[in-house]
Formats: sequence, structure tokens, C-alpha cells
Amino acid sequence: MTMKFLQGGALLLGLTALLAGCNTPNPTPPSPTYECPVGAEITPISSIQGNGAASPLVNKVVTLRGVVTQDAQAGLSGFFVQDVTPDSDPQTSEGLFVYTATKPETVTVGQVLEISGTVKEFSGGTQLDTVTTVTSCGETTLPTPTKLTYPLDAPDALERVEGMLVTVTNTMTVTNTFTLGRYGELGLSSNGRLFNPTNGNEESGSVAKNALRTLVLDDGSSKQNPATIPYLNAEKTRRAGDTVSGLEGVMHFANGNYKLEPTKAPVFANTNPRTAAPKPVGGTLKVAGANVLNYFTTLGDAGRGADSQIEFDRQKAKIVAELRALDADVITLMEIENNDETALDDLVAALNSAAGKIEYASVKTGKVGTDAIRVAIIYRPGKVEPVGNARIDTNPVFDMARRPVAQTFRDIAGRGVFTVVANHFKSKGCGDATGTNLDTGQGCWNALRVDQAKAVLAFADKLKVTDPDVLLMGDLNSYGEEDPIKALETGGFVSLNKAFIPKEDRYSYQFDGQFGYLDHALASAALKGQVTGITEWHINADEPIFLDYNVEFKTPAQITDLYAPTPYRSSDHDPVVVGLNLNPDGAVTIPLTVGVTGPATATVNQTYTINVTTSGSPTTLVADWGDGGGFERLIPIAPSGPHIHTYKRAGSFVITVKAGRNGDQEVETATLAITAK
Repeated sequence: MTMKFLQGGALLLGLTALLAGCNTPNPTPPSPTYECPVGAEITPISSIQGNGAASPLVNKVVTLRGVVTQDAQAGLSGFFVQDVTPDSDPQTSEGLFVYTATKPETVTVGQVLEISGTVKEFSGGTQLDTVTTVTSCGETTLPTPTKLTYPLDAPDALERVEGMLVTVTNTMTVTNTFTLGRYGELGLSSNGRLFNPTNGNEESGSVAKNALRTLVLDDGSSKQNPATIPYLNAEKTRRAGDTVSGLEGVMHFANGNYKLEPTKAPVFANTNPRTAAPKPVGGTLKVAGANVLNYFTTLGDAGRGADSQIEFDRQKAKIVAELRALDADVITLMEIENNDETALDDLVAALNSAAGKIEYASVKTGKVGTDAIRVAIIYRPGKVEPVGNARIDTNPVFDMARRPVAQTFRDIAGRGVFTVVANHFKSKGCGDATGTNLDTGQGCWNALRVDQAKAVLAFADKLKVTDPDVLLMGDLNSYGEEDPIKALETGGFVSLNKAFIPKEDRYSYQFDGQFGYLDHALASAALKGQVTGITEWHINADEPIFLDYNVEFKTPAQITDLYAPTPYRSSDHDPVVVGLNLNPDGAVTIPLTVGVTGPATATVNQTYTINVTTSGSPTTLVADWGDGGGFERLIPIAPSGPHIHTYKRAGSFVITVKAGRNGDQEVETATLAITAK
């Protein structure tokens, strides 16, 4: 490449400056002037861009003239120019990205250049590539930025301004921080944050409408994992819900998105600041639901959570900070490792260590189902006492999810009784979904989640025999107006999220820049009048993911500087807190329960021992060891006790234990899958 500086142009600029000095006074300095070579065949930038998604001149060698609007060679390996003689067609862009690769040119903003190169389409963006000559013609004033007002009038509206200087007339809201730490990008939206269309925030909402409100703010660089993450505030975060106004920059197309490369430093307002604690919910008892982000004591590839002890220590500190700040008397937990009581006991011990006393105890269930994660319940023994043992829904519809776990509690002070159910329905990920479980607008596996909701209703009917006050908590993997939630409402449960929380505040999760609440609290009709409030504490969904415990994709300095043992970004879901003021209850019938735990493997011709737990004073207790012998009585019938069996052959077996009372009119069942070797 060659750079030609025209002596005639320099002489003309000098003469202009001399004449300007002779005029006294001169309140307005003259516009800079430029002069380009005569005789070159110039292709207007608008002709290069065309009025479609791709250039009509792809692979053609052209010569263009334009003024440099942004030098982004350090970050994007190129610079932007805009035609100095634009056409009158608003459908064609006047700007273009000039790709210089590893051979950067010395250019300045305001410099007029005559450039020859080849027109290319790269990942959907039009650019000038394989540049052969760059000639400086002088300088001129920059074109006035084109005004952009959101929502856009068409999905391809930004094609008209690709490569051009633009200014955004709206105040924009941060709605997506997912790639901020990785790529230096922020997703912005007009008219507030974006909500998932099935969350119930607006009747006519759609993904297409959301797209017209969306803008990606870049940092002028395509490099991954920037050492200095842009756009952070003094708290080293940039929360969704914060706003930015007066945006000005060049509209670039890269990686499948239009991105604003700012020419002025964006000015943010911290309009959605952090809060130190959840909003008050009233009542004499508080019940919370919290996702603990794959809290695994099994580290590395063998687990699903922290990769190392360092990461686990960081994770634990943040989870403990979150749970203690909830100040709840009963907490349902999602995404804790399903390794009997090991992970749960570890978390409870950490909570009690931080409190300096025995503040929490756990509801013992052992391993629940076959999923790598499970739900669990912890509680304050000084505030509530369990009534009977935990009850687990064994409906096969939960074989592809986490089994619901229920526990009845009595308020020690007020003597009120209620039952809480921890839930975690099948996720929206498609995997091997087929037929009715394919995505039709509510994510994959929606039909299965509806069946799970119906199963929970049947489970709740059994729970109401002990006491009619039932509270469903957890990650239902369904937004507020989706079919599983409607099924629960049709079945008589009241959505507390809808009843108490304003629409604009109903969210606990962010995916692809759209917010909604997957984390629910629903009350039975009998309990609804005893609810004093509910809140979703926005400590996670609004925060960038680089603030979590993980150390990958971070510099050593970021690992230290960006981490804090605080609740913020302790998980990817916001916790939910419910206030209760329970009516006093008299004596209740202890629920009939049975549970079975034991090693995952047995040795042929050696004694194998299970432990069976019961509550509700069963009068019969039998077990089928799964090896063809049928049911046999277990003696003694006790709240907890060992029972033995000897397998005579190798194989996989399912142990089934049944407890009954009232002449076996009530029967509860527990199962345990094992392998004999």
C-alpha cells in the first residue's frame, strides 16, 4: 500500500490559513478544505452498499472517497469512512468499514481519503478489503450523525446506516450483560428492559417486537476477554436496568449483529442500584426459595459446579452471604448436588459457621431420584419445627427432572402449621425433545412441565390432608403466563408473584437479554389470606456473569479485583422471599412417610444394609428387594432403622419399601436403585 500526500492540497490549505489571518475580526473559522486527485473513477459508497443486505459489487475492485469517522484499527483492524458527497436515497448507507488487517494505515478522524480496494462481505457485513492505495486529500468537517429513534421501523432498518455515524435519540436501558466481560458488549433496549413475551408484562409482546427495541453497544474491539471491562461503575458492575443517553458512534455489523462503536464515551446512570437486603415482606415467618448454582462438593469434571477448591470456596462464600441476607426461617434450595446429605450438610455447616451458632438445620432426605442435582429444604430450629418427615413425590413424570420434596412445619411461637414444597421442573433446553415437547413458543418440554404441574397438584392434595396450608416454591422453568403456571392456577393455587409484585418487577432470570420469572411462589387457597408479602431480590439476574465465582476467562488481576464474597451474582436466579402470618392450628395428624437410603452397590452373597425412615406411626412396613422374592415384612417398625438382605446374583435392582396405616388405606412408597456385583 502507498500513502500519497498531495503537495497541491497542502499548499491550498496553507493559503487558506494565510488569508484567514488577514480577515479581522473572524468569529467563525473557515471549514477545512481538501482536494483529491483528478481523473480517478470514483464509486460512491452508497453504490457499494446497495439497498440490500449484501453489496451488489462483491469482489469488484473500486475506488472510493470518504472522510474518516472512526479509527478502530487497534480493536477492529480497520477504520470507518463516510462519503463526502452522499446521495439522496435514504435506503442506501453512506458509510463503509475499511479492513486493514495486520497492515494498519496512519489515518485521523476528519481526514478525507481516496481508497482503492476490493469489496467483500464478511459475516454479513460489507467492507473494503485488500486495500491497495490510500491517498490523503486533506481534512473536512464530519457529517452530522444520522438520528436513530427506537423502536426501529423494520428489522433491516440498521442496514441503511451500516458504517455511518449515528446518534440515538432515546434514553436506552441495559437489558443484556451476558457478553460484557467476554467481548465488551452491552445489550440495550428502548422503553425499559426487555421481558420474555410469555412472562405476562404486555399482552401483545413478541420476540420480533423486542428485536426492534434492541441495540448492541460495543467497546470498539473484537478482542475477547478485555483486561479492562468497559462501562463499569464505581461498584465494578453494570446492572441491567441502568440507563444510558446521548449515544453517538458508528454502526458496525459483526458476528451477526449491528453494533454501535461509540465515538463519544457513553454516559450511564445507575438507575437500578444494588440493595443490601430484600424488600420487606411482613409476617412472623419468612419462607424463601434460592437457586444455589450447582453447589457441588464433587469438584472438577466429575461434578457440575466448581472446577477447583479455589472456585468452590469462592462459590460457598457468595451463597452463604446470599442465604444469610435473606433472613428466612425456611429456605427451599434448587441445584444442590444429589450426593446423599454431603453437599447439603456442607452448606448448612458453612451457614452455621458464619452465624457463630446453630442457626439452620436441614430436612433429611438422602439421595432423591437419579438426577445429578436435587431440591432441598433448610430451616431455623428456633423458629419452626418439622411435623413428621419429608415427603417426596415419586410420580414417574419427574424421572426427567428433580422430584418435589415437601415438609410440614409448625411455627413454634404462633403454632400455625403449613407445608412447603420445593420444586424444580424440567428445563427448557431441547436436547432429545420430540413431538409435543418440541418448542412451540414456551421452550422445549413444555408438555412435560404441564404434566409435572398436574402431578404436583395431585401431590398437594395428599399434603392437604395434614394441613390445607400449602406453599409451592421453586424453579418451575416456566414464565408467568405459560401453560404449567396456568395449570397450577386452574388447580386452585394462587400465584403470589402476580398477586403482590408489580409487572415491571416480576423477574428472576435473564436469557438472551429478555427477563422473566422462572422462580415462583404459589399458595393454596387456604394459605393465600395468611400471606403478607413477596419479593424477588434482584441480586443475580441484573448482574454480569463475570462477577460470579468462576476464574476462567479472567486475568489474574480480574480474579482478585472483580470478586467479592457478597450476595451479588451468587447464582443466575434471583431468590424469592414470602412473608407469612399463620393462623394458630391445633393438633394435626402426623403425615405418613417412608424413606429408604443405602449404598449404590451391593456385593453378591454378602449382607447389604438399607436404612428405612418413617413418620406418622405406620402399622405395616414391607420391602421388595427387587430380586424376585416379593414383599417381606420389615421388623421392627421404627422412625429409623437398618434392614438387611443378601443378593444371590449380580444385576440391577430396585428396592421398594411401603409403609401403611389404617388397614393400609394410607400407603406411602419409597424406592432405591442399586447394583449387585
